[in-house]
Amino acid sequence: MSTIVFLHAHPDDEASQTAGAMARAVAEGHRVVTVFATNGDHGELPAAGLPEGETLVHWRRREAQASADALGVQRIAWLGYADSGMTGWEQNTHANAFHGADVDEAARRLVAILDEEDADVLVGYDWHGGYGHPDHVKVHPVVHRAAELAARRPRLLESTMNRDIVRGVFQAAVAAGAGDQAFDPDSPMDDGNPLGTPEAEITWQVDTSDYLAQRRASLEAHRSQATDIEGMLSMPEAFFAEFFGREHYLEPGVDKDARPTMQVGWPFGD
Repeated sequence: MSTIVFLHAHPDDEASQTAGAMARAVAEGHRVVTVFATNGDHGELPAAGLPEGETLVHWRRREAQASADALGVQRIAWLGYADSGMTGWEQNTHANAFHGADVDEAARRLVAILDEEDADVLVGYDWHGGYGHPDHVKVHPVVHRAAELAARRPRLLESTMNRDIVRGVFQAAVAAGAGDQAFDPDSPMDDGNPLGTPEAEITWQVDTSDYLAQRRASLEAHRSQATDIEGMLSMPEAFFAEFFGREHYLEPGVDKDARPTMQVGWPFGD
């Protein structure tokens, strides 16, 4: 069995991106550790507001634990950085913002967890964090550097979104009157690049169709982040299954000439 460490930028990113693989890994006997780079402190407040004496950081940490419980994740850890906000926000340059963190320093914080867990697999994000959020973009160099510095180098995977599948799902949803006509995965995202990665460049497709209930429970745990979460939870069942029934990963160093097509399989261990 493998120990798999996922680095996510904010609490709730695990729910929308890798929850299916996490739940499947746990069900198949692997140890799963979720590491959050930031506290998500520039996220949305709960609709009813915060209880007296409560902070958004405390609230989101409890949501992260509820999500972990829904997925069966055995451990949560935090790198301790502040949320950098979206591209161009003044928070990008705050002293403890993850966006501005020294890569080696952030990597060493992650390495402490990798070495403690003797991790077999480390999962981060693609080169532009899927959609260009500064904290997501930062995850990419941090996991690459952490893999280099770890006492035992883990297998490195990068979570991404299959742009071709996303396009097809949303086109079908719009045709059925259930989609956001303004959404276009080929249009510029937060950093000016299209969403995710074209299928032709993706290494792995992972079947997560048996874990949609756990995915939904993980999303439900992050209800405070209503702008994003409500849109996913309100998807008709057929579109939810089509959108979340597969996850996609890049594997750096895989020879695309030798393996030119996306592989359907399980790259997280036996």
